[in-house]
Amino acid sequence: MQGKIIKGIAGFYYVHVVGSGVYECRAKGVFRNRKMKPLVGDNVIIDVLDEGEKKGNVSEILPRKNELIRPAVANIDQALLIFAAAKPTPNYNLLDRFLVMMRYQKVPVTICFNKSDLLEETEVEQIEKIYENCGFPVIFTSTKKQHGIEPLKSLLKDKTSAVAGPSGVGKSSMVNLLQPDANMETGDISRKIERGKNTTRHSELIHIEGNTYIMDTPGFSSLNIPGLSAEDLWKYYEEFLPYEENCRFQGCSHIHEPDCGIKAALKEGRIHPNRYENYVSLYGELRENRRY
Repeated sequence: MQGKIIKGIAGFYYVHVVGSGVYECRAKGVFRNRKMKPLVGDNVIIDVLDEGEKKGNVSEILPRKNELIRPAVANIDQALLIFAAAKPTPNYNLLDRFLVMMRYQKVPVTICFNKSDLLEETEVEQIEKIYENCGFPVIFTSTKKQHGIEPLKSLLKDKTSAVAGPSGVGKSSMVNLLQPDANMETGDISRKIERGKNTTRHSELIHIEGNTYIMDTPGFSSLNIPGLSAEDLWKYYEEFLPYEENCRFQGCSHIHEPDCGIKAALKEGRIHPNRYENYVSLYGELRENRRY
């Protein structure tokens, strides 16, 4: 029987099989021998041991389309970054961290600003202006008014989407709107493993319908990505790319050097100051991390 791992904790893997439900499984020892570890998001073959109790064994891990470093998950089609448009004011520095991390890991991204009902039209336009050239689609939603939800559902359909963003932005409301049974499902798993709220620090897939899944990904704050250097950071800012060739110096940091193509584009209004300021901040952080 084929399914998808929606949660893994304490040696148990919870596998969702479309049309049959969730099975509590152990992984066979053969994976340890091969030094393979099943990941949330893995498509797997399971042997059912007890249909009534919904218990089984993971017998095969199917080939992965991708495998993310952080969080450690597999087969993600896209990331949905949810930030509040207001209350709280968007933390653009944190948003840019997410964008860099996802681009570094080659995961397509959609930026979602929730609570858009709290903004005037001019305020919406100001946010759009920041990200108009960043290479990612931007949508505005309101779970309270249920505005923008249908376009969001179309975006998610038949994909496994990682949902990330800070607390207080309406992620839970969004998930519950998309899947009203989400609380019930996660509660049932928590009861099975006799754990409560502390399980929320683990990545977890929530089944919406058919082959549509969303994954709540907690703990996205550090930019300590193995392999990402401060010198390469500019490559993950889409709107910087056309102007780097105009830099006078090879290996330009785009901060201190004269005759910098990216700083010239910033001055001409082709790069938004907000994005550039975040670049400078993250560049400094990556340089500092390397010292230790």
